[in-house]
Amino acid sequence: MARSQPRTRDSLTKIALASVSRLIPFASRTEETEIRDPGLYHSVLAAVAAGNRTWSGIAGYVGRKSPEIAHPLNVLEDCGLLAKEPDAFRQGKSTYRIVEPLITFYQAIMRPDWSRLELGEAAAVWRDQRAVFGSQVVGPHFESLCRDFALRAAPATFGGSPGEVLSGVVNDPANRTQIEVDVVVFAPASAGRPRRILSLGEAKWGQVMGPSHVARLARARDLLAVKGFDVAETALACYSGAGFADEVRATARDGEIALIDVARLYTD
Repeated sequence: MARSQPRTRDSLTKIALASVSRLIPFASRTEETEIRDPGLYHSVLAAVAAGNRTWSGIAGYVGRKSPEIAHPLNVLEDCGLLAKEPDAFRQGKSTYRIVEPLITFYQAIMRPDWSRLELGEAAAVWRDQRAVFGSQVVGPHFESLCRDFALRAAPATFGGSPGEVLSGVVNDPANRTQIEVDVVVFAPASAGRPRRILSLGEAKWGQVMGPSHVARLARARDLLAVKGFDVAETALACYSGAGFADEVRATARDGEIALIDVARLYTD
């Protein structure tokens, strides 16, 4: 055990330095650009950390008009603190994601409780914010890891080589709802042919995934078929950090869905 401690410290040091390095372009940009309201930049990051990932959602959270957050969003994106990701199914729509999870941790957990942290009440803050940590920090980061896994997946995983991996929202007019698909794996585009979807996946860090998750993905697949996507061989995939219900495991044994747990994320 003692031999592993230096490597652990080295790993933590690399993580910390990588996180700080993302702030260097932002610091340089603040020197080059007049920033009259630094708090607005923190508010934008806090909005995204709280789950407000669309332009209008961020504007509503910070209490500003949409045009007023254009500059902060551009600066944060240029500096690599925010990533703008297109919606897989809705042209012209996009969402924002904080690139570094340690920044998400600061905005979602530390900044709102800074006064208590300064008083040495870290244990109490962690106890009160642990659920927030799971939903706002780990959950989004887990979804991102799942998309990374899908992008580098071998052809045998989803029946073809991935060309692009995104997330997207599928409108369900009949049920007056929307279905969020966390991992959309497209095959490479082919001119003159419908866009082929290799896989549709849902990612849940803290939930045991059951039949309802599979049913939602199947519904999304049916709706996308109507929209003209090629889903004839689309595989459904469940990504979970907490495991899978027995019914889902039985379905996976029949080859109807793919189950990806944390161990598989790091070994395949």
